[in-house]
Amino acid sequence: MTLIIAHRGSAGTHPENTMDAFIAAKKFGADGIEFDVHLTLDDQIVVIHDETIDRTTNGTGNVKDFTLEELKKLKANYHYKHFFKKASKIPSLREVFEWLDKNKLICNIELKNNSIPYEGMEKKVIDLIKEFKLEDRIIISSFNHKSLKNVKQLAENIETAPLYKNLIYKPWEYAESIQASGIHPKFTVMTPALISDTLKNNMAVRPYTVNKEREMKKLMELNCTAIITDFPEKAFKVRDTLNNKNVSVQ
Repeated sequence: MTLIIAHRGSAGTHPENTMDAFIAAKKFGADGIEFDVHLTLDDQIVVIHDETIDRTTNGTGNVKDFTLEELKKLKANYHYKHFFKKASKIPSLREVFEWLDKNKLICNIELKNNSIPYEGMEKKVIDLIKEFKLEDRIIISSFNHKSLKNVKQLAENIETAPLYKNLIYKPWEYAESIQASGIHPKFTVMTPALISDTLKNNMAVRPYTVNKEREMKKLMELNCTAIITDFPEKAFKVRDTLNNKNVSVQ
């Protein structure tokens, strides 16, 4: 069964990378959530996509130039198109883990250290994972593949997966070279044959960001390990329809 991982939570219907989006994703039937992390001025791990706070909050500037307390005062749904009476806040990774500790969702953490080389980010994230004993539910991904190699040196038992946008020849071999056990490609670079070959080589395939029903259906029929989507509710319905159809055929 293809798992459904909610991209930045249910980002298509709720303010991205907020507890509102993560709670909605669980409600909609997602098997896991995906989110991005940065480091604050006081070395706290926060969940936000961009290097700056401009796009998603009522503030301006770089995440790294604010303390966690300062970031918590911002409205994380300030520019969001949907109406929410209660202001969403930027969550810390600890806050998300406290919530995950009460459910069984998979958690895909993207390290956003490809533009800003946050010193010690990998160890800080791993230490918190170990504190909450979430090692078997975590996937760490990044466009910074050297960082993923660092993760494996610090914690061999935590799964890693490189993110990439362009075609890679024999991606399973590349992933193995950095000790990863999965790949997170942009879905448009993966052909059915490439997906099949990667899976046959015991490498997990989790394409992003899959938002159209026809693409969801196609990837699920190819038995992708998971899809990463902004619309977990839509994906759940697509999967449920396919499962019911397969049962009726049998």
